[in-house]
Amino acid sequence: MSENAHPRADSIDSLSTRDLLELMNGEDGRAVESVHVALDQVARAVDQIAARLRSGGRLRYFGAGTSGRLAALDAAECPSTFGVAPEVVQAYAAGDGEAEDDDQQGVRDARSATLGPGDAVLGVSASGRTPYVLAAAGEARRAGALVVALTCAAGSPLGAAAGIAIEIDVGPEVIAGSTRLKAGTAQKVTLNMISTGVFTQLGHTYRGRMVDVVTANAKLRGRAARMVQELTGCSGEQSEAALSEAGGSAKLAILMLRCRVDASDAGARLSAAGGDLAVALGEKRRA
Repeated sequence: MSENAHPRADSIDSLSTRDLLELMNGEDGRAVESVHVALDQVARAVDQIAARLRSGGRLRYFGAGTSGRLAALDAAECPSTFGVAPEVVQAYAAGDGEAEDDDQQGVRDARSATLGPGDAVLGVSASGRTPYVLAAAGEARRAGALVVALTCAAGSPLGAAAGIAIEIDVGPEVIAGSTRLKAGTAQKVTLNMISTGVFTQLGHTYRGRMVDVVTANAKLRGRAARMVQELTGCSGEQSEAALSEAGGSAKLAILMLRCRVDASDAGARLSAAGGDLAVALGEKRRA
């Protein structure tokens, strides 16, 4: 991320509302495109984080300001989207202002996370220089955890401190220094990739569907029923009956109907497959 003014900065105040939005939309598109250059590093992060979580490890995000809020959002979405326990992915987010500079709080938060060699830490900082995040990353390294940096600045201290550095050059912001714009867009896109990639590897999705969705309301129960129908070819009535027997688990209901077994047998098969439906169905080997 460049702190330099945007090439069109001097004319921004005179733009019409439509032209300003056109400029911002175009720059956001370039921010998304810039993530492509870092895909090899994102893939490394996904593979290594997934390996740790597969063995019982946890993923912890550390960020401050906008970056911290984006990390907190991604962590908060994991239980409802992928059906994982809340303690698997958690975020520690310092606020704005002086909180970003509080390196001692970064150390305390990292220590309170009780990190170990089996865990993964993702430090999120647009500049790669935020003291809170740097301190947390340093403590994570001392604990032996995998440290991944997500920044919008090449060669930053955070990137240098990490085992994997994801550095996304988004260029100057439309409003100089406002990391909630292109930098925030690039970080959000990358966080989406990391969490989705990890939990796809771990079998929390199947054929592009959220088969571990938590059926907490009518909309989600309807979504689960449609997934069961699509993936088994059974009627709506059969799907809903299987879902009921499966306690609302679409994954379990699919296995029951595809293998013609009851919930108990399906649960045992799924457990033996590490919770991966494709493995339980014999479509792939367990990792």
